[in-house]
Amino acid sequence: MRVQNVTKTFGDFAALHGIDLEIKPGEFVALLGPSGSGKTTLLRIIAGLEFQDGGEVLFDGEDVSSRSVGERQVGFVFQQYALFKHMTVAENVAFGLSVRRKGRPPKADIRARAEELLRLVQLDGLGKRYPGQLSGGQRQRVALARALAIEPRLLLLDEPFGALDAKVRKDLRRWLRGLHETMGLTSIFVTHDQEEALELADRIVVMDHGRIEQVGTPEQVYMEPASPFVSNFVGETNQLPGGIHVRPHDIDLVASGGIPVVVDNVFRRGGSWRVEGRIEGHDRVVEFDVNAASPAPTLGDTVRIQPLRERQFHKRRL
Repeated sequence: MRVQNVTKTFGDFAALHGIDLEIKPGEFVALLGPSGSGKTTLLRIIAGLEFQDGGEVLFDGEDVSSRSVGERQVGFVFQQYALFKHMTVAENVAFGLSVRRKGRPPKADIRARAEELLRLVQLDGLGKRYPGQLSGGQRQRVALARALAIEPRLLLLDEPFGALDAKVRKDLRRWLRGLHETMGLTSIFVTHDQEEALELADRIVVMDHGRIEQVGTPEQVYMEPASPFVSNFVGETNQLPGGIHVRPHDIDLVASGGIPVVVDNVFRRGGSWRVEGRIEGHDRVVEFDVNAASPAPTLGDTVRIQPLRERQFHKRRL
């Protein structure tokens, strides 16, 4: 799948500015960014739920820009499930097949397909229940099974875990990654959760104000941010004097030299002490981690820090 020079405006608001992006077969790609960055608009344009003002959407080299969502053969999973409350779980899963105008399978085949998918998403035996009788995590699995029923060439997910609590979200993320690999899917998902993107995606597309700031693997985006925005949005970062950006875990305490910091707060964070302080002479807050096997720095003390790995940005990446 490829989008070329895609633009979109809503009234006076420019939602997308000349987006170029290629998704390879079998990839799991995250569109990551804050609210208003254009990620959901881009996903809806790929699906055919919105239409771009300019540019092309290509599937296997063929321009599908004028085709409806039904003609594009994509599966779409929404944050709020969008299940039919009056239908059973099995009927919800089978819906996409049962309303096909062309090539609709026999009813027995549709039922068998629904049962097969419910087993795949670990909900076998629940086909006769209604959505209201399921947990949030189970409803999201039903929504995913329904999207897979049509055997989509592309699976699109819009904040698929946003309505779930943290524990269920983490379990479903792990499960979805395994399902993606087992089925050989090509998937794109929208999220504003950096942890979700770093854990799930093969590649991350970081967006801001309708533009792509960076495309790369989770390792590249986290360790080699292409702009100050990426550095600040993906993971935690400090800006030191001289325009240097550095992650909290890439700062070490030193006995002499370095940058003097007055310790304002110390608290445990997993296997480390998280230290917050102010750089002397700059009134700038800095955060860094100290191995919890070492004594915690004392509030009010002045310590000296040295960046282990740093990055400097000379201009904004467009």
